[in-house]
Amino acid sequence: MAFGIKKQEVMDWKQKIDNGEIAFLTHYWLDDRFPGCKTVTKVGCHDLVRLAEWGRQYGLKKEWIHRRRDGYSHFDLIGERQIEILNKEGLQHHIW
Repeated sequence: MAFGIKKQEVMDWKQKIDNGEIAFLTHYWLDDRFPGCKTVTKVGCHDLVRLAEWGRQYGLKKEWIHRRRDGYSHFDLIGERQIEILNKEGLQHHIW
């Protein structure tokens, strides 16, 4: 279940994706499959080759991309890996 996110934040994320950027969107999220994790970061890009190349530097496999028909395909980052990647990207302020 996703919560704690504003419509404008989602619109900004989608605009960045539409512009071909690697875009980050972090929000609160609860899922019984991932106890102890309270947020998820969606990292998207319209260019799936670019997104896969971005993910490769962090050991993410292209098969892990959540491919969406609406064009907003993304990786889902959670847990320690999420924190590690956001820190390396200089986005510590995205971590709650």
